[in-house]
Amino acid sequence: MNRRVVITGMAGLSPIGSDWPTVSLALKVGKSAVKIMPDWTVVEGLRTHLGAPIEDFVVPEHYTRKLIRSMGRVSLLATRATELALEDAGLLDCPEQTDGRMGAAFGSGTGSPPASQVFFNSLHTNQRLRGISSTTYIKMMSNTCVANLGQFFKLKGRLIPTCSACTSGSQALGFAYEAVKFGQQDFMIAGGAEELSVSEAAMFDVLYATSIRNNAPEQTPAPFDCHRDGLVIGEGSASFVLETLESATARGARIYAELLGHGANSDGEHMTAPSVAGMQRVMELALDDAGLEPQNIGYVNAHGTATEVGDLAESEATNRVFGSSMPISSLKGHIGHTMGACGALETWMTLHMAREGWFAPTLKLNEVDSRCAPLDYLQEEGRSMDVDYVMCNNFAFGGINTSLIFKQQ
Repeated sequence: MNRRVVITGMAGLSPIGSDWPTVSLALKVGKSAVKIMPDWTVVEGLRTHLGAPIEDFVVPEHYTRKLIRSMGRVSLLATRATELALEDAGLLDCPEQTDGRMGAAFGSGTGSPPASQVFFNSLHTNQRLRGISSTTYIKMMSNTCVANLGQFFKLKGRLIPTCSACTSGSQALGFAYEAVKFGQQDFMIAGGAEELSVSEAAMFDVLYATSIRNNAPEQTPAPFDCHRDGLVIGEGSASFVLETLESATARGARIYAELLGHGANSDGEHMTAPSVAGMQRVMELALDDAGLEPQNIGYVNAHGTATEVGDLAESEATNRVFGSSMPISSLKGHIGHTMGACGALETWMTLHMAREGWFAPTLKLNEVDSRCAPLDYLQEEGRSMDVDYVMCNNFAFGGINTSLIFKQQ
């Protein structure tokens, strides 16, 4: 069985907006969500004080304490984005949601850091269990998002947790696509989420990978720019509803895009240093799965973290596959690096941009690093383009690579 897979619902919660009209305007006016995080300034030794938070997220009133007592912020973001995506697809509270035909693949880079802090402070620092509740571990566990989605939406299908750092969201989309394509599920929820935490900023800080332009947050991060100085952590969530083309057509659903190709591989070389060959190969795998040639792709949404080693490797790999004329941009200049959410959140934005026929530039990319391979880097005002196929790429620690190809509807 080999079925065509389409996206019929999607939603995103981002640092620059939680609906597409708001996000679209923010992209077009060059809004950046990066700001100084006051609570981080008191952490001794922490070089970066910059983050990209969602400042307007409110837990809906109908989320009762019983339903969300096992959720940290990361799961709340995942749940709300998924609720909006199901509503967008016309499948919220429908029989398909609860009769076993719908599953979920969803990921985050970690569980909820505040829950982990409570657990380890109580157990190891204070050497007592007081303060640890029956739901503390559920909030902090690596599969907290997909587990909470299963409970909240009463899913009876398969649940696939993807906890693979920066590819968590894109892996979820790929695995969900395969579950529908090969007849294992008729419907799949897919996406990624991450909550902003000083712990993740600290992790990259000790690797000297974070931006320290604490006095000029409007200038950073700057992917592919010769003056970039590192990444900025952000937060967010995006969720999608996937089903067969036959199903979507039969029920008259709106189709955003067809997911045509999924590539996933491992560098097998180094835990933190990216492999050009691995990145190149994953794009080729996605093209093979989609049955397309490189010249068919009209735009590549880059991982583009604004780290030197990442930008150089990714640009070289992309050039090897597509040559120097491929239009490419990264959205992290606007929203920061949303970690486990980035693969899903940036795909959500890319699919909307394709439908509008306008693609955002890499914000803050003023002068392309001459060491980056030649590509058609989108700068300044972005670009109006009519394209049929787009590719979204993400790469993670551990040498985990993903590439997704979509056909615009």
